[in-house]
Amino acid sequence: MSDTIEKTVASKSAEGTESEHYARLLQGMAQAVAAKGYADTTIADIVREAAVSRRTFYEHFGTKTECLIALYETASRLALQAVSEAFDPAQPWHAQVEQAMTAYFDYLAQDPVLLRTLFVEILGLGMPGLAARRRVNDEIANFIQVAINSSGTEGGPAAHLTSEMAMTVVGGINELVLQAIEQERAGDLRELVAPATRLVRAVAAESQR
Repeated sequence: MSDTIEKTVASKSAEGTESEHYARLLQGMAQAVAAKGYADTTIADIVREAAVSRRTFYEHFGTKTECLIALYETASRLALQAVSEAFDPAQPWHAQVEQAMTAYFDYLAQDPVLLRTLFVEILGLGMPGLAARRRVNDEIANFIQVAINSSGTEGGPAAHLTSEMAMTVVGGINELVLQAIEQERAGDLRELVAPATRLVRAVAAESQR
């Protein structure tokens, strides 16, 4: 089981049976897509992997698309949480960025199959998938914008990073990850820490001009 989904199952189980079923359905979606790919995955596959009934599925989701989007948003927000926890205001600015990038890529690399689901399968959902991707990217860009603009440590950028520039960072990092997936380097995402860190620094420096 994915560490991401395992954490979700554990947290939701504490909230009651209904929430546990929801988390198990996310787990079932992740496992089914890992085995068959999203296009060939059926609701029957999802409920079998989740060990719940079809009726339970429809109590939480109207379609398998809704279920995949829920999985995508849950895992993406846990990734953002990992980045947030890695920021240490007591550290110099450059160290903060590197720590955050390391935490992000380590989180993604822990489950290459789920990584592909989040970065590739979501693109096959059409407009619903694009809308979900936009929501998640907006959250990440907003975090980056706030983190950079509120940095008061020595060596930090005295900058006002715009939302557009923050989204440039998100887009660049997403493309680095997609390239790694295409080249079957999903297990080597730590190699992206250096270029991603340089990208953040370059954008922050540009905002000082």
